[in-house]
Amino acid sequence: MRSPRNTRNTRNKKYLFVSVPFVYFVCFVVKKKKFNDQPFAYHAELELEIATLTNLGSGLGRVALPGIQKQESKIENASGWVIMVPFALPGERVRVRVFRNHKNFSEADLVSVLTPSPARVAATCPLFGRCGGCQYQHLAYPDQLAWKQRQVTELLQHMAGVTFPVAPVIASPRELGYRSKITPHFNPPREDQPMPIGFLRQGTRFDILDVPQCPIATPAINGQLTPVRADVLARRATYTRGATLLLREASGEVTTDYDAIITETVGDLKLRFLARDFFQNNPFILPAFTGYVRTQAAASGARFLVDAYCGSGLFALTAAPAFERVAGIELSVSSITFARENAAANGITNTTFQAGDASAIFHGLTFPAADTAVIIDPPRKGCDEVFLTQLFAFGPRAVVYVSCDPATQMRDLKLFLAAGYALNAVQPFDLFPQTRHLECVLTLVRSVGPHLLPSE
Repeated sequence: MRSPRNTRNTRNKKYLFVSVPFVYFVCFVVKKKKFNDQPFAYHAELELEIATLTNLGSGLGRVALPGIQKQESKIENASGWVIMVPFALPGERVRVRVFRNHKNFSEADLVSVLTPSPARVAATCPLFGRCGGCQYQHLAYPDQLAWKQRQVTELLQHMAGVTFPVAPVIASPRELGYRSKITPHFNPPREDQPMPIGFLRQGTRFDILDVPQCPIATPAINGQLTPVRADVLARRATYTRGATLLLREASGEVTTDYDAIITETVGDLKLRFLARDFFQNNPFILPAFTGYVRTQAAASGARFLVDAYCGSGLFALTAAPAFERVAGIELSVSSITFARENAAANGITNTTFQAGDASAIFHGLTFPAADTAVIIDPPRKGCDEVFLTQLFAFGPRAVVYVSCDPATQMRDLKLFLAAGYALNAVQPFDLFPQTRHLECVLTLVRSVGPHLLPSE
């Protein structure tokens, strides 16, 4: 499948026009950004202790520098200049090499672990540390879950100003071999050059690392990856730069066709959707995940449910038995078609699905707001202002907010609190073992009287 050619980034470039008879050439002279050597020279090596993990999965340590030993910190008893070190773990003493200085922190590569953490384990993948896909393969799985819980707690405090108990992260039934969709990338060079097919190299934006196998992908996908890669290499001349493959698996069958219809089983339901469409990529945790969302929405006492980003009907249809009526709303017309077909195929008769206009999401909805719960599962960027304005104007009894990016979720939480909603539960799910990513579910209930939080 061909992919459009990338648009070149011309920022920070000077243009040089060279004129020759009958031909004009445009040459790009890249203006190389000068390395900021404060407070450390390029590739300066340091030893330091790692104190914590950031929500991006990097180890964070500090070193004393003149004039900043008393620098304010959100880490108790911490002071000094911040150093971010990928693949270093809390409690470790490490040797690092600085490659970038920012205004108030530096980034460094891990050179060696001098004192390892008891939680450090051998990574399963031989490419770990070079491939940008996984951040935690060197961290024992129970410790991954504990750190993800802590990171949600810290995001609540620092981004939303809320102190609230975060439930332990619900683990994935599979720590490896869980991912049912991968999208390897490649850039066809000249025929006499090697062509890596895989994912971005750690710490880069354009350099692709060759990935013959991926331990977090399902065995069925890995079984097809070798012949698919061989086919791409044999037809490399037919592709343009910036090409992307798709391998998607359901029930042991793998497709590479973006327009193929996938059937995924979630509990007793069978849901169909296009291979290219969004659908959660860890099917093994979906029964627990969707069951929790349904329970939280129903616990509000609402009789009606709105799934405001319904897609092909995952949350609406799994929650339908707990409500009198359910309405699914989605901007994608093709997804609405699948949602309706999925309802009919599974014998669910109390649901309706409509393609919503972004400027009038709740137009035509007849459910009384006081008896309605709303599920939202927005993109990684979170909810936009137009959507939230409409949601708050509708004023549902409760909102169950599902997010794959707790940082944007906590940003939006501040607006919910200001609009009169109280935080009732925070439950993370580990849909993405071995990586820094997670799904977090917030339960928000509309306050009747003054808005009070458990911490107040």
